[in-house]
Amino acid sequence: MESHDLRVFKHVAELQSISRAAEKLGYVQPNVSQRIKNLEDELGVKLFNRNNRGVTLTDQGKVLLDYANQVMLLMEEAKSKINPKKWRESLIIGASQTISAVKVPQLLSSFLKSNKNIDVKIRTSDKLKLQEMLLYGELDGLFLSGTYNHSQFETVYSYFENIILISPKHDQIERHHDQTLLVNGDPNCIYRSKLLDFYDKSDVNQPTIMEFDSLESILQAVNEGLGISIIPEDVVYSRKKTKTIYYQKLPDRIKIDFVIKQRKQQPQSLKKFIHFLQKAEGTFIL
Repeated sequence: MESHDLRVFKHVAELQSISRAAEKLGYVQPNVSQRIKNLEDELGVKLFNRNNRGVTLTDQGKVLLDYANQVMLLMEEAKSKINPKKWRESLIIGASQTISAVKVPQLLSSFLKSNKNIDVKIRTSDKLKLQEMLLYGELDGLFLSGTYNHSQFETVYSYFENIILISPKHDQIERHHDQTLLVNGDPNCIYRSKLLDFYDKSDVNQPTIMEFDSLESILQAVNEGLGISIIPEDVVYSRKKTKTIYYQKLPDRIKIDFVIKQRKQQPQSLKKFIHFLQKAEGTFIL
């Protein structure tokens, strides 16, 4: 089993497609297919289930992916230790657009002041997709809120966010039950859930809901008088308050967890980031 074969296998597993993996690696598809077949023949097991939409890992494939991630990790660490000027450490963090809007950049800015040899990347997507990326080794860690699979991930850091109800200035707070709800398109978005919970207390059974794919679109929609929404307090104070928006702080707070995959081996960059979070913020480990 060669490291290059493991790298090809890892790409196929993460992309769930032999053709997409071949395109990303710059190979022809038969080459990638043959390398996967060679691995399966060598190990004597089936690593992927094939279907019309691509491939999915078998149970044996999932085990190999975990080891492949560890092998790739050790190789990258070895290069950065031997020649840090040429091979920099990397840290890939996932978060929703709303969570990554203010707090995460603030944390990373402080972290990088004393860890300048680390290249950081932020990946944003919906909650389920981000968890899938973490599971397959595409992310080192993930900021999320709400429930997750505790058999696969563990929380190493948490913080709490205050939340703000925002509405068009010309509308009184008593008229919120008549407003359109402006929410993120991700059904698992915690801010969407908070807004719907808030609205459940009104006398309207079926409110009008307008979905957006970005936080900026929601803010602009409120500014244009389209409806109401709930956002983190940090977002409000990071931007200039406009005269056309009314702000109401809510009593609830949202708990944000930084979770990692349960595994023995962790990148040095991730260890440094976790240590920074726990030391700087003084929060807890579960």
